[in-house]
Amino acid sequence: MPTVSVGRDRLFEALGRTYSQEEFEDLCFKFGIELDDVTTERAIMRKEKHLEEEATEDEEVIYKIEVAANRYDLLCLEGLAQALRTFIGLDPIPVYTVANIKAESMLKMHVKPETSLIRPYVVCAVLRGITFDEAKYNSFIDLQDRLHQNICRRRTLVAIGTHDLDTMEGPFTYEALPPSQINFVPLKQVKSFKADELMDFYKSDLKLKKFLHIVENSPVYPVLYDRNRTVLSLPPIINGAHSAITLKTKNVFIECTATDLTKAKIVLNTMVTMFSVYCQSKFEVEPVEVVYSDGKSSIYPDLSLYHMEVPLSYITDIVGVPLDENEVASLLNKMQLHAKKSVCGECTFTVSVPPTRSDVLHPCDVAEDVAIAYGYNEIPKSIPPSLKPLPLNQFSDLIRSEIAMSGFTEVLTWVLCSYKENFSMLNREDDKSTAVIIGNPRSADFEVVRASLMPGILKTVGHNKDHPKPIKIFEVGDITLLDEKKDVGASNCRRLAALYCGANSGFELIHGLVDRVMEIIGTPFVQPGDNAGYYIERANEPEFLPGRQASIIYKGKCIGAFGIVHPEVLNNFDIPDPCSFVELNIESFL
Repeated sequence: MPTVSVGRDRLFEALGRTYSQEEFEDLCFKFGIELDDVTTERAIMRKEKHLEEEATEDEEVIYKIEVAANRYDLLCLEGLAQALRTFIGLDPIPVYTVANIKAESMLKMHVKPETSLIRPYVVCAVLRGITFDEAKYNSFIDLQDRLHQNICRRRTLVAIGTHDLDTMEGPFTYEALPPSQINFVPLKQVKSFKADELMDFYKSDLKLKKFLHIVENSPVYPVLYDRNRTVLSLPPIINGAHSAITLKTKNVFIECTATDLTKAKIVLNTMVTMFSVYCQSKFEVEPVEVVYSDGKSSIYPDLSLYHMEVPLSYITDIVGVPLDENEVASLLNKMQLHAKKSVCGECTFTVSVPPTRSDVLHPCDVAEDVAIAYGYNEIPKSIPPSLKPLPLNQFSDLIRSEIAMSGFTEVLTWVLCSYKENFSMLNREDDKSTAVIIGNPRSADFEVVRASLMPGILKTVGHNKDHPKPIKIFEVGDITLLDEKKDVGASNCRRLAALYCGANSGFELIHGLVDRVMEIIGTPFVQPGDNAGYYIERANEPEFLPGRQASIIYKGKCIGAFGIVHPEVLNNFDIPDPCSFVELNIESFL
């Protein structure tokens, strides 16, 4: 959870009143955030430098406030103050507008086709007539840093560049050139560098060296120019010194280059909505047209409202309180969501989501905001009418008990695995229609939601190969497969997997376990083609040894497979002993 540091006095000034610490903690709790720490700027510096100087009375008090990771609008004082003022009823929901600019007068950003080789997207906007002081300027820079660390994933997905528009001349171009052809004076420097020289120069910079890897091995670097071929920035590393913003800057040009267009739009919207409050025309943003080499163009930012239909019954069922329609609409307004009741049929709200609330994606997010605004402490505690587990969970527990009594030990493995473990290490190919791929994973070990229990079972054996043989383990757990019929695009499936590892591991051992599972379920073995029970037939799965594997057919459907694990697969998981394995879908029996 990100923590935002804001000056207490400046925050209270923005809120229009002074709070005691207890009162502010209570306000934070009601809004769904938390006052994490109370400190001072000098205290933070003393802590970093391990100094033991005593505090003085004139030190500015700093509130460290913990906010939700997906509430990008709360990552600065401006957004935090605006959200709290709306929550406590001091301000209406802000209305953000795009300035009405004639097409011939609108600034343009021309995108060259070479940018597709490294960083294909760019979005832009202008804040006109902005007024900075030192505190506002620092907040503007801090928001960029927090976005870079959060949604921008350390600039790998999105990099933000801010410039003094009065020092530049449009139209602008976004290009990708060999580093030796890019020459400019970077921010806070007086000497001109070529881009490849800049990579070496910043390898000793504690802050910027963390971003060099994003582009340094590419044959071309992204770069932005104005009409006079003055470099605006070399994203995602550094801006040019020529267009640096200062306290005197009145017109700010914002550009976000990205590998993910959706996140670039969110970042741009966050920057302009938070600081348009200081513009001469409050909450108004000047658009910029982005023109691509194929003739297509888009105008940014898009500050339009996103509309969502949410039934009142859906909200009240989730919150657990019988709220009336007027109260729900009022609670949503406190959370900056405008709700309008539909005219006919069941009471349904048309919820308008502003550009600041990119975290609202589903009706459940609307219900969560109602619960927050109503107050979690105000929701009455109640005992569920029944604590009876779901049939699938009951059946899973029975299966676990029976497999354990057959001499197998249960293991629990990660739901996420690497792309290689899910495919190539099992001799499987990715057909792009089964596995759920994680976008921008934090680690190469967690790139895919498992489409089989096999990788986790084999990894367990590989890490315990010195354990006395035989190793007999099993797991009952969920896998996830792509499913176009679901609103989230995927569905879970409960499976049983078991493995026997030892010198005498053979087809008949795991076949015996399959027969035992079917026996306890009460499913008879039948002749092929008979749908009254189950039978096996020859299979051809790449993870098993050819000729020593079989499919399990239950009531005419294939529900799993078993056999001797292929030696190549065992070698991929560093397992020296032969293994036999079974995996089947236990939801088929319900």
